[in-house]
Amino acid sequence: MIDYIKGNIAELTPASTTIDINGIGYFISISLNTYSALENKPNAKLFIYESIREDAHQLFGFINKRERELFMHLISVSGIGASTARMILSSMNPNELEIVISSGNADMLKTVKGIGLKTAQRVIVDLKDKIKVSGDIGQGDIVINNETANEAIAALVMLGFNQAPSQKVVSKLMKDKPDSTIEQVIKAALKLL
Repeated sequence: MIDYIKGNIAELTPASTTIDINGIGYFISISLNTYSALENKPNAKLFIYESIREDAHQLFGFINKRERELFMHLISVSGIGASTARMILSSMNPNELEIVISSGNADMLKTVKGIGLKTAQRVIVDLKDKIKVSGDIGQGDIVINNETANEAIAALVMLGFNQAPSQKVVSKLMKDKPDSTIEQVIKAALKLL
């Protein structure tokens, strides 16, 4: 198994990168978190997950071992394939995903494209004991587990904003004014995003 690939970035898109190592280009599928970390850098070291099937041989790359470990946990859940796991990791950073799973927030998880309520609940049931929230939780990373915040975040995502920034803005707004209505939160968030 390949543990990591280190080389020059030949191409970089939000969904993939090609790493050049001595004239050989390795096409690697990546998450948006990894893309953000690689932007404007000439070279990269990506931790690899190899998916070898009868009809395909794919490489998935991650900026750190923690993100790769979360990916491997996600694909161990029945009904979650590599593409869906990558979509989840593109919608939330590893810390936010750990908080969502450990807090049992199925509503937040189902805002990810392709994840329904049953799949979200299955992810939480299967991974709740395996995932430990690591690192310090900053004020902006706190996931507010209430209906208003969840609906506001879902609305912002449907409007085309990314999950992570929407979540941070809504969390801050709800912390400052917990009695806000959904409309007030969305309007305030639109000014900040």
